[in-house]
Formats: sequence, C-alpha cells, structure tokens
Amino acid sequence: QVQVVESGGGLVQPGGSLRLSCAASGSIFSINTMGWYRQAPGKQRELVAGITSGGSTNYADSVKGRFTISRDNAKNTVYLQMNSLKPEDTAVYYCNADCVYYSGSSLLRHDYWGQGTQVTVSS
Repeated sequence: QVQVVESGGGLVQPGGSLRLSCAASGSIFSINTMGWYRQAPGKQRELVAGITSGGSTNYADSVKGRFTISRDNAKNTVYLQMNSLKPEDTAVYYCNADCVYYSGSSLLRHDYWGQGTQVTVSS
C-alpha cells in the first residue's frame, strides 16, 4: 500500500558529506511528519531529524549545525544533507513517513519505515 525507499548511504571519510533521500509511494493522500532515525550497534534507535508538512524541523543535539532535513511534498520525498561527518555518525539510518493513505473508500493514518541504509564514517 505504501512503500518507503531510501538511498544515498555509503562509506565516507571524516569531514565528508552525504545526502540521504527517502521517497514514499503508493496510495498516499498526504504525509504529515517525515523523519530520519539512526541506530548504531549496541545503542538505541534515536531521532536524528524530523520535518512536518509545513516545514517545521527539529534535530538531535548531536547533529545540529551539521545536518539539514528538507522535503519535497510534490515528490513525497525527504532528504538529509549530512556535512562534517564524524565517526560517531556511523549507523544504520532509517526513514519514517507518517501518512494518511487510501484504503478502499476510506482514509487511514499510519507510519511507515524504510529498510535502512548504512552510513559508515571512517578514514
């Protein structure tokens, strides 16, 4: 019904940059909040950045000033620009989309997760 697909992860040197993309598709009426989460080995999954349909954003303290979240509502896509990357940013990054979707003649709300993309920051 709704699919979330991430791209842009990979290996980068400390101080480098990556841009993650996440596109939602399917029987979508609208998307409320979209966000990026990450989980490193042995650690809890944490919110990295979120953005509402109106463009309001919030960030984890650890990434403020380095990461920027944005979205293209026409494409149902959210981006995470990651600059000045540090080894401690190494994690699997997950996209989440809080959607209102079509189910028959009804509209329902549910959030969907992507499969995750590995980001490794290492020299």
